[in-house]
Amino acid sequence: MSQSRQDWRINFAISLVATVISGFFIDRTLRHLLGPTSNAKAPAAQDAVRRFKARKPDVDLDHLNEHELLIMAEVIAPEDINVSFEDIGGLESIISDLRESVLYPLTMPSFFTQNSPLLHAPTGVLLYGPPGCGKTMLAKALASESSATFINIKISSILDKWFGESNKIVAGIFSLAHKLQPSIIFIDEIDSFLRERSKSDHEVMSMLKAEFMTLWDGLTTEGRIMVLGATNRPNDIDSAFLRRMPKRFSIKLPNPEQRKRILKLMLNGTELEPNFDFDAVIAKMAGLSGSDIKEVCRDAAMVPAREYFRDNYVDGKPKVNNADKKIKMRPLRTSDFFADTHAAHGWDNRRTQPAEASLD
Repeated sequence: MSQSRQDWRINFAISLVATVISGFFIDRTLRHLLGPTSNAKAPAAQDAVRRFKARKPDVDLDHLNEHELLIMAEVIAPEDINVSFEDIGGLESIISDLRESVLYPLTMPSFFTQNSPLLHAPTGVLLYGPPGCGKTMLAKALASESSATFINIKISSILDKWFGESNKIVAGIFSLAHKLQPSIIFIDEIDSFLRERSKSDHEVMSMLKAEFMTLWDGLTTEGRIMVLGATNRPNDIDSAFLRRMPKRFSIKLPNPEQRKRILKLMLNGTELEPNFDFDAVIAKMAGLSGSDIKEVCRDAAMVPAREYFRDNYVDGKPKVNNADKKIKMRPLRTSDFFADTHAAHGWDNRRTQPAEASLD
């Protein structure tokens, strides 16, 4: 009886060890098959590595770990950003301040640090204000003008189904940014990720924020890495993260002069009637953001396009088969901005509400 019991214990121990070993290898296999690099982003990451190596062959990208490789899918080379400061209207004073306090220290660190250690580039910058006022465009233009690698981080690219993987992805963000410096880590709608911490936070999010904060603090003054955030709700951001973004720029709704610059920029290349009344259109655009103004201009440009189609097409087919005829629409008129189509959409419905709070 004792012998059979001993045999049973031995068999049970062997079965238990075999189960643990099998579970370990099954877990590793599943992590390899379903892990962060074995998803739809893997081809995009490999393509990003090839394109980056073609531009900067001196950068070592042959030894990226799986988490850095995952983030490579979110990397945008400065040459691929088709936005510059000249494409942004009405924000000249902010652009000038960005150049002096962020751009120059980021691109010419030795020029500043040799005079004073206090003159290094900030490790964090926050752009805040109402939606549609150019925050994301400013971020892209800053990366383009500085020739910095633009790492566009989305929450979906950080969160992972495996416990602990999200922290490794965050670590991969900062290690990759160090390898590709000068780098800008851009987080749009940063309030959704780094919002005020509370007791009701999930353990995973608490650990993720702590990891991000620790790695952010690890950025040295010699490093050319900057975290750039944009938000419509600045007061929702945790105060500990706000402290790490000492440079803050309030992007407000454009005033009449700024609206005029934006309007002229939007209508550049569009034929206008000789007596086009900019002032009348600008007065009607009070309260609109830059994005709203662009949509209003798009609606107005559709008025002569509709007239052309109604005059020259029937049921989607041209009235006269003139394949070589050059399409010539009439110039854009002031009245096109006050056509019935705008009344249907409602100018007042377009008006952007101011940001809920200010950090000034």
